[in-house]
Amino acid sequence: FPISVNESGASVYSASDIARQEFPDLDLTVRGAISIARRLQDPLSELVKIDPKSIGVGQYQHDVDQKQLQQSLEATIESCVNRVGVDLNTASWALLRYVAGVNERTAQKIVEFRNQNGRFRSRVQLTAVPGIGPKTFEQAAGFLRIRGGDNPLDVTAVHPESYGVVEQMAASLGVALEELIKKPELLGRVNREGLAVGVYTFKDIVEELKKPGRDPREKFVAPSFKDDVREIGDLKTGMVLEGQVTNVTKFGAFVDIGVHQDGLVHVSELSNKYVQDPAEVVKVGQIVKVQVLNADAKTKRIALSMKALQAQPPKPAPKQATMDDKLAALADRWKKR
Repeated sequence: FPISVNESGASVYSASDIARQEFPDLDLTVRGAISIARRLQDPLSELVKIDPKSIGVGQYQHDVDQKQLQQSLEATIESCVNRVGVDLNTASWALLRYVAGVNERTAQKIVEFRNQNGRFRSRVQLTAVPGIGPKTFEQAAGFLRIRGGDNPLDVTAVHPESYGVVEQMAASLGVALEELIKKPELLGRVNREGLAVGVYTFKDIVEELKKPGRDPREKFVAPSFKDDVREIGDLKTGMVLEGQVTNVTKFGAFVDIGVHQDGLVHVSELSNKYVQDPAEVVKVGQIVKVQVLNADAKTKRIALSMKALQAQPPKPAPKQATMDDKLAALADRWKKR
C-alpha cells in the first residue's frame, strides 16, 4: 500500500551544515530526497537534524512567542529521544546531543571515538571517550542502547547501576541472564524481598525486561489518499476524504489529506457534541474521515469537518404531561370561558 511521509523541513535540511557534512558531493534535491526516505526508516534520528520550527507545528506557530516556542520544542525532542533511547553504534552526533547529559561537543567526540575504535561493545566503554566523566555517564548510560553487545542488558533501558539487581533476579530463579530476558514470563516468579531495590525501581526494571529494545511506536497504518486529489485546487466543497491527524491544539486538529498542506478541523467541527479539549476526541497519527468545508488556494487554508459526517443525535422525546400539567391546562380553559 502507498506510504505517506511528511516532507516538512526536507528543503531546510538539504541546505544545512549537517547535510553538507553527510553528503558534500550531492545536489540539494538529492539530499532532501534522502532525508525524506530515511524518515520512514527512523523518523526520530532524521528529524532531530532540522530546526523543529521548520517541520511545521501548527498553522499559527508564528503568532506565539518564538523563544518560548523554541524552548518547548527542544524540551519535547529531548523527552522523545530519552524515552525511545538511542543506538550508540548508529546514532549521528545530531541525535546524540539530545541524550541527557550529552551536549553537541560530547556527541561529536562519541562519534569520533566510534569511527576510530570501531563499534561499542558495552556501555562501560563510554567512559573511555574524552569528556565523559562519571557524572555524564550516570546521566546518559540508561538512554543509550547497544545491540549485540557483550552484556544483554545494554540493549534495555535498565541503568548499569541496576545490573546487579537483574543478575540477582536471574540467580534467584536459577537461570542465566540471557534466558531471563528472552522469557519474560519468568519475571512473574521474581520476589522483590532480598533485593536491594525500591518498589518503584523494581517495577520499572520488570516492565523494561518484558519488552527489551522494543520500538515504542504503534503499528503503522497509512491513510488512503485519493489519487485525483493532489493539490489544494483539486479540493471541492463537500468532498469527503480520509486523512491523518498531524497536530492537535486547543482550537482544533490539523489533518493531512494528501495535498501538501494540512487542513484544520476547528474544535466546533470535531463532533456534534460539545468538545472542551480536542485531545479527548482525536490524537496525532489517527486516521479520520473529513468533509471539505472550504479550500482557499491563495491563503493555503483548508477548513474541514468531522461533525458533518456524524449522525445527528436523536431529538429528545416529547415531555409527557404530568397530572399537574393537565390540571393547570384545564384551569386555563375554564378561565377563558
